[in-house]
Amino acid sequence: MKMPSKRISKRGLKVWRITGGILSLIAWVIAIGVGVAAYHFDWPVWIVIVTGLLALGETVSTIWIIPSIRWKRWRYEVNEHELELQHGVIFVHRTLVPMVRVQHVDTSQGPILKKYDLATVSISTAATTHEIPAVDVREAEELRRLISALARVAKDDV
Repeated sequence: MKMPSKRISKRGLKVWRITGGILSLIAWVIAIGVGVAAYHFDWPVWIVIVTGLLALGETVSTIWIIPSIRWKRWRYEVNEHELELQHGVIFVHRTLVPMVRVQHVDTSQGPILKKYDLATVSISTAATTHEIPAVDVREAEELRRLISALARVAKDDV
């Protein structure tokens, strides 16, 4: 089976790294808190070492490793009958969403996505919502209009 051809924006990599940095900051605050508690309560040194190593591993993975792999694996494609999504780092998920099942399409932006002129496209069906993250704003609007129009046409054919 052929892979979907479209990729999300390369700027999405920066967004995921910034998000990873924020999560890493939280991990380091917890690690420092454990270090302070270990000092005050005379806990064994290995607790501080393990906590620091976990925070370091979390930092490396969420800022460098996972965003790169995630960006390489995220693909999508829209045609007149279906929307195909492929994503996943360890487990690769391939999803086909028939246009007749699409109920509505939304775009959304958080502050980090907005800074990098990106948006997330959400495609809702009766069962669930599927997302295409980190798409250029103009492309996201085009996708929203295209999927909405194709879904309308598909429902008229039924």
